[in-house]
Amino acid sequence: MSEQQAPPQPDTAALAGELRVALAQLVRRLREQADGMDLTRSQSSVLLRLERDGAATATALARAEGVRPQSMAKIVQALEAAGLVSGAPDPRDGRKTLLSITEAAREEFRTGRLAKEDWLTRALDTTLSPAEVAQLASTPGLLRRLAQSP
Repeated sequence: MSEQQAPPQPDTAALAGELRVALAQLVRRLREQADGMDLTRSQSSVLLRLERDGAATATALARAEGVRPQSMAKIVQALEAAGLVSGAPDPRDGRKTLLSITEAAREEFRTGRLAKEDWLTRALDTTLSPAEVAQLASTPGLLRRLAQSP
């Protein structure tokens, strides 16, 4: 009488290490695909936050990004000088300035994302078999769930 054995469970610590390395390599390759903005990580983070969440004051951005207001002022100055952020008086409190991304920044995001997606599409088509692409199809949802884990 033979008993069926359950498939071996992966070592989650080893899997975590492999995922971290593989995702870091993929992120680096994606960054290489988008020519254009030569921004620091902090500047990129602020632009992405403004794109995702909409206009905000420098104080709110500093709080959200976990930096001192003086540091955020320097980040904002650099982004304004590059034409990527503009300020307008807050309609609720004219003493404050609401910062938002400019059309130039939106265009940079569009072209950069398209370049990254074009490269990734070509890489999927030329590197993986149709069965591997089908296997990979469930991965984005799983990665999103991991990213939202406490």
